[in-house]
Amino acid sequence: MITFTNLSRTAEIGSNCYMVDMDGVRIILDSGMHPKKEGHEAQPDFSLIGAATPDTIFVTHAHLDHIGTLPVLQDKHPSAEVIMTDATATVGLAMLHNSVNVMTAKRVQEGLIEYPFYTHPELDYAARCWMPRPYGAPFRIGRRGDVLATLHDAGHILGSCGVELESVSGTTILYTGDVQFDHQTIIPGAKFPESGIDILIMECTHGLKDRPAEYTRAAELRRFAAAIRETLENDGAVLIPVFALGKSQCLLRELARFKEQGLIPDAPLYFGGLSAKVTALYDKLADETPRMEPGLRLRDITETHGLPKQGKAPLVASPGNIYLVSSGMMSEHTVSHNIAEQIVTHPKDAILFVGYSDPDSPAGKIKATPHGEQVRLREKGGQAYPLNCRVESFDFSGHATREALVDYARRLAPKKVLLVHGDPEAMEWMRGAISAALPEADILIPQPGKPCRLD
Repeated sequence: MITFTNLSRTAEIGSNCYMVDMDGVRIILDSGMHPKKEGHEAQPDFSLIGAATPDTIFVTHAHLDHIGTLPVLQDKHPSAEVIMTDATATVGLAMLHNSVNVMTAKRVQEGLIEYPFYTHPELDYAARCWMPRPYGAPFRIGRRGDVLATLHDAGHILGSCGVELESVSGTTILYTGDVQFDHQTIIPGAKFPESGIDILIMECTHGLKDRPAEYTRAAELRRFAAAIRETLENDGAVLIPVFALGKSQCLLRELARFKEQGLIPDAPLYFGGLSAKVTALYDKLADETPRMEPGLRLRDITETHGLPKQGKAPLVASPGNIYLVSSGMMSEHTVSHNIAEQIVTHPKDAILFVGYSDPDSPAGKIKATPHGEQVRLREKGGQAYPLNCRVESFDFSGHATREALVDYARRLAPKKVLLVHGDPEAMEWMRGAISAALPEADILIPQPGKPCRLD
């Protein structure tokens, strides 16, 4: 018997965590932290696992919505083996240590007594149990080795993987995690199975996003370079809010290329914090992980200015500079939020968005505000500013388009497709599109806490 249970508290993008029982082998897929919730509500509902310890926990990549509560899950089930790629283990440890710092700060600033979920020493102890595995090398899990597992390159960020599982009865499952089939600046596209999968568990992040048919990444990069050049030539400052893992490294490479090709002036580039730490790990793993430019080390091709140390005076934005800084959502108390408050009223300056922004975040509010109208960047109190700076958004997503996901499901032709990691409307669009492409398949949207029998 094979069952699937969504351990996330809500059917949306958030604390990704799923349980698969394959003929008695209990498997957990990811253990994330919800980016929009606080305290225990940000965790998956681990009580749904029950008393029996899982055999194996898989982590597909190091973004916190997939790895953020792993030490909590390990503390509850210390005998479960924990499997991920070596790159995810290396980068994930840095991301989780930073998460401890963020949670500790929130405990002080917002009185969230549940934080931190774990301490730095507890995290280091938990990480000693992680078991890195390479791509494409099958291995057995379960007490008797009843399930054959294989990790496949998911093309999303460094070390990301999809998980293939095969039961003793021959039923095969593929969990995509977050996947990108197209090549990105640094990371090659996914290398997933093209046949032999009975059950596909697939993300739906972009299920509602209709990318223009004429879109090309090369054209989008040219448009991005033009916006930077025009702002700098107009004696303005450029703010590019980025996520520390994945997007920072992609854009660092592209900015270096723009300068090499004369597409933008050789302006000072400010970059640092967690993004710099993760970039150092990207460089450390340059010869060990799939790359578009094998062996490329970002620090060898870019010259950057560091950010002020914590507790020092905040960075002051100046004309003629580029600020490639986190957070990507421009959360309060971050460098990108601080700079946005400085430049949002200046017509010569620009905020260039290169990724997703939650509508309730400061970044989302700026995107939604018409030019010249008032925008408030602090959740509680704070000044409202006229939005006078240039604001543009660019599509360099690390997630596959909805059309690419539907096309992959069509080519794979599984018997069942389970849709996860998407807002309800996105998953419904995906269900309709995949049902039309695969009329004989069962297309399911597993609701939190309700086990689905799959065989």
